[in-house]
Amino acid sequence: MRLGLCQYDIAWEDKEANKRRIEELVAARPRREEIDWLVFSEMCLTGFTMDAELAELSDADRSFFAGLAARLGCNLSYGGVEGGCNKLITLDREGRRVSEYAKIHLYSFGEEDKHYRAGSSPVIFELEGLRVAPAVCFDLRFPYLFWSQAPRVDLFLVVAAWPARRAEHWRGLLYARAVENQAYCAGVNRLGREGKLEFSGGSACFDPLGKVVADSGSAEGICLAELPLDPALVARTRERFPFLGERRDLGWG
Repeated sequence: MRLGLCQYDIAWEDKEANKRRIEELVAARPRREEIDWLVFSEMCLTGFTMDAELAELSDADRSFFAGLAARLGCNLSYGGVEGGCNKLITLDREGRRVSEYAKIHLYSFGEEDKHYRAGSSPVIFELEGLRVAPAVCFDLRFPYLFWSQAPRVDLFLVVAAWPARRAEHWRGLLYARAVENQAYCAGVNRLGREGKLEFSGGSACFDPLGKVVADSGSAEGICLAELPLDPALVARTRERFPFLGERRDLGWG
């Protein structure tokens, strides 16, 4: 499974402009036929707005992503709002929905909890033999969410609107979630500005031993992972270093 991480400067609260930008980036990507799974960031059509009504996905928005997945023949994940929840949605190669996850940890420092409803349950789904646990932005700061799922997961997928001033936290936490859980951990962030906040991208993927598989840096566009995601590598790593079995449940969460 070759992962494509798409980061771009999101036009604030302008869904149609962002759809056009996505189409431009896809068209400009060489070797796009090699992408098995294309991932976009949190609230990728609006930016991290607190206007829940505007952010709510329409049938046209869902059709856009479904059509894109089918046209490219790749799996696709994107961030958007449904039913007042900040979600990460995943589609298969024909544009059919295979998973949806509602963000559990809302960012109260930014008053997200005053405008959106929190999810209540973690999610694990399988995509072409890969066991996946999705997460959204602030979830990344809560390791128990990842620890509790780790034995049944090959890849943690995180989408975000993570500010540049805490870019070191973003990269460090993605790396930590990969190494401590002996699983792949991929994160897709945005670029650009929202008011006083700047976003520097830094979308990346780490393998179960912490090796960099994909690194977008601060470039706009689609970064293709150097190697396919391989669940056998996760199994070999855990067999060689059986650390997960030594964990103790001390009441996480």
